[in-house]
Amino acid sequence: MAYAYPLDMSWSTEEMTVVVEFFHAVELAYEGGVDRTNLLAAYRAFKEVVPSKMEEKQLGNAFEKVSSYSVYRTMQKARATEAGRVTMP
Repeated sequence: MAYAYPLDMSWSTEEMTVVVEFFHAVELAYEGGVDRTNLLAAYRAFKEVVPSKMEEKQLGNAFEKVSSYSVYRTMQKARATEAGRVTMP
């Protein structure tokens, strides 16, 4: 990983950790797969920090721009599947 996560400097250290853990879970989906339960839990925690759909979309777009990994498509697949792992192409 040679890029920086999109973070809001007004967040606390704990909030930044939650957001980074969520982005890392999305990365794992693209880099071999991630446990669906863990991904959904990370997303729920992320939504506690970023409750606004607009801000979620902005952060997701910024993350995709630097990483090429889509938060939106990953979460869409996680919600649609019953499989234990989420793997992105």
